Amino acid sequence: MSGGFVFNEKPIQIESGEGPYLYADDGTEYLDMGANYAVTPLGHSHPKVTEAIQQQAEKLTYVQASYPVEVRTELYEKLAALAPGDLENVWLCNSGTEANEAAMKFARASTGNSKIVATKRSFHGRTMGALAMTWKQKYKAPYEPLAGDIEFVTYGDSEELADAVDDETAAVFLEPVQGEGGIHPATVEYLEHARDVTEDAGAALVFDEIQTGMGRTGTLWACEQAGVVPDMLTTAKGIANGLPMGATLCADWLTEDFGDHGSTFSGGPVPCAAANATLDVLVEEDLPTHAGDLGSYLMESIQAASEEHDLPVRDVRGQGLMVGIEVKRGANRLLKHLALKHEILALPAGRSVLRLLPPLVVDESHADRMTDALTEVLQ
Repeated sequence: MSGGFVFNEKPIQIESGEGPYLYADDGTEYLDMGANYAVTPLGHSHPKVTEAIQQQAEKLTYVQASYPVEVRTELYEKLAALAPGDLENVWLCNSGTEANEAAMKFARASTGNSKIVATKRSFHGRTMGALAMTWKQKYKAPYEPLAGDIEFVTYGDSEELADAVDDETAAVFLEPVQGEGGIHPATVEYLEHARDVTEDAGAALVFDEIQTGMGRTGTLWACEQAGVVPDMLTTAKGIANGLPMGATLCADWLTEDFGDHGSTFSGGPVPCAAANATLDVLVEEDLPTHAGDLGSYLMESIQAASEEHDLPVRDVRGQGLMVGIEVKRGANRLLKHLALKHEILALPAGRSVLRLLPPLVVDESHADRMTDALTEVLQ
């Protein structure tokens, strides 16, 4: 193994990207149907984001968050204005796992309680606190013991959730659509029930929108479709269209006694510039609506192809351009065939689910190409 490698490398060296395409060093063009885990909602090298990064880098690359900077203040105000409900308090960080760590700390400090309720099949990050709230043992086993006082309940089971939430609960963490867990959307009733039981117990309801946010599911935030406003919302991945950025959006009552929390690189000017440009394009071009429409088209196309050709597909599910295709044989092998035979890059979500998280700028021709390629591979 060469020095410094931590990730398992794929046999494709990427040199550049533009829009929904990535280009390898040998010139091969790949359709990116994973957006590198939903990190580039505007596609690769979007000109407005690139321009914002360049202009800010020429002006100021870094100053700590205790000094006001125009580009950071602009992002605070923009996120507060776009947040669901009254989540007007913003803490910036560098990743989704940090955003969830912050939410965990804010909830415990504000409520005086320690118990966290999370769900089976959940994924909230890889640092020690967020990892403790993540379900799969394969992610956790080498690093235990982790943060304690975590209780897991079955995702979607309202009765089990109600039994778990009590007056010792600091927070309930939920993904409106489980991503790593296999693309499972929550029902409106389940999210409404979570809102009711946390309010009754004085606990914080936290929606992890790290993968579902930035318009991916058909609205800027997935929870908007249910009409449920949490006490905290965490976001990251696509917020700066490829630059490291995360955020925790909080209701007022969680910022009154949030304890001593900070980060050296909280709200760096260059990622803030990228995030401002990303949010502007998402809103101005109404990409959330496009994602909802195209996601429906893609899922219907795959379902129709599955029925017409009797493909080994157990289920097609998702919300917007967050799509899971459950198959009857190994997802990783199918992903390899899609990449090497059809120049399409996608993602797994467990052993039997193909996960599609394309840039929100893809169109029906890209969806048709995905459907045709998947049909051929599955046949």
